[in-house]
Amino acid sequence: MLILNGAGDYTEPAPGDGSHWVEHLRVSDLSVGTYSLPKGGLDEQEPHTEDEIYLVTRGRARLQAGSRGVDVGPGTVVYLPAGETHRFTDVTEDLSVLVFFGPAEYTRRIPG
Repeated sequence: MLILNGAGDYTEPAPGDGSHWVEHLRVSDLSVGTYSLPKGGLDEQEPHTEDEIYLVTRGRARLQAGSRGVDVGPGTVVYLPAGETHRFTDVTEDLSVLVFFGPAEYTRRIPG
């Protein structure tokens, strides 16, 4: 067993950075980390080659995925399939999201 201390806790981005990412666990079939965006922050992430599950642990924002948008807050859980374009917008409170990648982030090859 491994306890992931600090998983889901908000971390203020460094000056000049729009977001903060910290990875808590990496094994071949899974990785887990926390993604933090400050109030009013800009999410510039690109689609991943792995499936993702988001668990919002703090804050409020809107999650845009393709043509669909949904308001998210503490307790919201969202599944995003590999390759789906998505980003947080309208971050009205400092946002902290526990992110689960399957398989581990960046382990699949990018087509092309």
